[in-house]
Amino acid sequence: MKIESISLKNFKTFQSAELKDIPPMCVIVGANGSGKSTLFDVFNFIKDAMKDNVQKALSKRGGFKEVVSRGHENEQIELKIQFRMPVANVQRLVTYQLQITLKNNRPIIKREVLRYKRGAYGSPYHFLDFQYGKGYAITNEEDFNKPDEQLDREEQTLDSPNILAIKGLGQFKRFKAATAFRQLIESWNLSDFKINQARQIQDDGYAEHLSSEGENLSLVAQFIYEEHRDIFDKILSKLSERVPGIHNVKAKTTEEGRVLLKFQDSAFKDPFLARYVSDGTIKMFAYLILLHEPSPHPLLCVEEPENQLYPDLLYELAEEFRLYSLRGGQVMVSSHSPDFLNAIELDEIFWLVKKDGYTTIRRAREVELVSNLVKGGDKPGWVWKKGLFEGANPK
Repeated sequence: MKIESISLKNFKTFQSAELKDIPPMCVIVGANGSGKSTLFDVFNFIKDAMKDNVQKALSKRGGFKEVVSRGHENEQIELKIQFRMPVANVQRLVTYQLQITLKNNRPIIKREVLRYKRGAYGSPYHFLDFQYGKGYAITNEEDFNKPDEQLDREEQTLDSPNILAIKGLGQFKRFKAATAFRQLIESWNLSDFKINQARQIQDDGYAEHLSSEGENLSLVAQFIYEEHRDIFDKILSKLSERVPGIHNVKAKTTEEGRVLLKFQDSAFKDPFLARYVSDGTIKMFAYLILLHEPSPHPLLCVEEPENQLYPDLLYELAEEFRLYSLRGGQVMVSSHSPDFLNAIELDEIFWLVKKDGYTTIRRAREVELVSNLVKGGDKPGWVWKKGLFEGANPK
């Protein structure tokens, strides 16, 4: 499944904004405070709302009045995501729309819709449609021999109007689109990697995917080493090419049942514990683990991966992100680095412009001057550093 577009209305600085025709890999740039973290938080917000409910997801961000765009406190928050998924062996464009409003000073879901076209013509059909906690879902949506009006509706009333319908209905296979979208949300990886967390010694356990902050790095490294040795050897080979001296990494389980991550430098006999290895080494190893996981996430969001890394390594890192997207995992990255941007295709670059308190989204390929300069041989990072991404610089 691939996300095609994101539309935001009254979500923090995004009073009215749209990210369209999203490629498998895209990079978001912009000045501090322009909304890069907020854009990624849209995915976290939906994930939090599905895990708990809309009220708790909003409370985590200060409440409805802190999330709704300034000056629009009496309006609703609206999120719309369009993604492609296979239905009856055909890739279809599915739209998920969520509207949140205040009622009696409490946030509730005004409307939640999941829709797509059943045929080549006509309007998209609503396979899930809930308003104020009541609505219906279609149970035989893949029965394409039946006209729309003969599809079977199952009426439902949720326990609360601030619970997402996809949270409950997505657990049942008969609701195909709801199930698929729920699984998509649950599989998103919104990386907020913290080096100090990755240095932690873990209790013995099992982990196939690197966590958001990276505290289970030793467990994932151990899993890949034991279950996918060829992939682990590839990771070590790339790490040794990019970090001088490092030629081996091991996740060792102690007698006390704790997993230690140890790095072997070719100049020394004894390996170093992760706590004594440089920030850049830990981060590069963690990104290689993340980007070589056997099962890629359908969506991976990473903020400013260039931090603590030598500029010359950023081209290779950008290529690793691209290879990840080619394996089936859509990638969204935010960056402040011209060096990283120089490794990105113009079609993959978006930038945020904040004016009068609100953020809009621009695409590099659609700006004639930028497009012509890159066609003429300039690198995107150079063009950005010259200040030609209008509104993307803090000046």
